[in-house]
Amino acid sequence: MKRPCVYILASRRNGTLYVGVTSNLAGRIWQHQHDLVTGFTQCHGVHTLVWFEQHTSMAAAIAREKSIKHWRRQWKLRLIESANPTWRDLYPDILDSAGDAAATTGSPPPRG
Repeated sequence: MKRPCVYILASRRNGTLYVGVTSNLAGRIWQHQHDLVTGFTQCHGVHTLVWFEQHTSMAAAIAREKSIKHWRRQWKLRLIESANPTWRDLYPDILDSAGDAAATTGSPPPRG
């Protein structure tokens, strides 16, 4: 999935949340899940993709990310639960929709 996206990762249901932005959602989530991204997500075990939103431009995605990062936690929880009430990991869905090789090989999605 090569579109600017804002995403939220969680450590577990109602657990620690992380809001990020990327132009390659499948690749970035793979990096988070394999602890290739040092910092907050690695330290807190935040690996489950629970929400994402696609944008037409990176500028719009960054603006939305900044906005969500300033939200109260309860608002973020409502955002997640409105689209994903069971807090299911959405990563397999984005792999299926992209037809990504990582779904069958375990390899990271190609860069680019």
